[in-house]
Amino acid sequence: MKKRMIIMASALGAFLLIIGTVKFLQIRAAIAQGSSWSPPPETVTTAKADQAEWASTMHAVGSVSAVHGVVVSADLPGVVASIDFTSGRPVRQGQILVRLDTRQERAQLAAAEAQRDLAKINADRATALLKREVIAQAEYDRLAAEYKQAEAQVNTIRATIDRKQIRAPFSGVAGIREVNLGQYLDGGAAIVPVQSMDPVYVNFSLPQQDVSALRLGADVRVTSDNGGATQNTVGKVTAINSVVDEATRNVLVQATFRNPHGTLHPGMFVEVEAGSGKSADVIAIPTSAVSYAPYGNSVFVVGQIKDPKGKEYQGVQQRFVTLGGERGDQVAVITGLKKGEEVVSSGVFKLRTGAAVKIDNKLQPGNSPTPKPEDS
Repeated sequence: MKKRMIIMASALGAFLLIIGTVKFLQIRAAIAQGSSWSPPPETVTTAKADQAEWASTMHAVGSVSAVHGVVVSADLPGVVASIDFTSGRPVRQGQILVRLDTRQERAQLAAAEAQRDLAKINADRATALLKREVIAQAEYDRLAAEYKQAEAQVNTIRATIDRKQIRAPFSGVAGIREVNLGQYLDGGAAIVPVQSMDPVYVNFSLPQQDVSALRLGADVRVTSDNGGATQNTVGKVTAINSVVDEATRNVLVQATFRNPHGTLHPGMFVEVEAGSGKSADVIAIPTSAVSYAPYGNSVFVVGQIKDPKGKEYQGVQQRFVTLGGERGDQVAVITGLKKGEEVVSSGVFKLRTGAAVKIDNKLQPGNSPTPKPEDS
């Protein structure tokens, strides 16, 4: 019995040893296979880092203001008799906007005109009598003066009536009216803002060291986001302030822009790009090639890389770069990249240093300094 148990235990031990050896060999083979496995290459598009000559520009944030802009107000007190404009619509220079009640002044005008007519008759009669030496010179002078005073009184009342017809001081666009029919207005009470929309000014500030490169008549481009549509407009520098702000050491610059469609509104903030008239050589790449990050911007450069076994493959290396200005789809690289190097232009989010890549440039992102919409 004892011998039989020893034989069975030996057989079981041999079986377990064989099973363990087989599993050990299988696991070692799997580990060896896994260590030699490499992920498939990522498909990307690439672009060459080309050298380009870009005009040196200065960037700032500007504010749009009207060439002519006022809040039209009442010159004299009175009750609003009629409103002759529509809020938000164009108005012409001299157009009557609001009429105040002038019934009292018109009654006074009728009386003054009657008094003037009587004074004129007396003055004409005195002229005839003076020629015949019937009246004294002093009497004639008194009657002539009374006529002039009556004429002046008529003109004064007419001027008062005219001042109660509030007119647009220039052509522009009326804002939202601030008065209602029948409302009593004090002298100086606001009625409606009127802004001249074409042309308009854009005011912006530049550091004192940059203003010396700016000249009157230089081109200025502004970019605004108006209703979700980006607008680009070109104007001219028309004024440079003669003093420097002591608090900021900036100089105020004013540019004038045509605005026939009213896309630039007074008070709107815009991005300003002013040319200095100089140019510089830069390395231009697509903006889509840049991986923007708080710790630094980088690009992935394509090249031949060796794995630990010395085998070469097509891969990428991450490289940090210093960026300059932008032109359309392109951005300037100041440092970190050389002319002619190939960078990944799309798919950078899925890459890491040493990753293998497969280039497919059949469909590439935009890479033009002056892009245009496809439907234009």
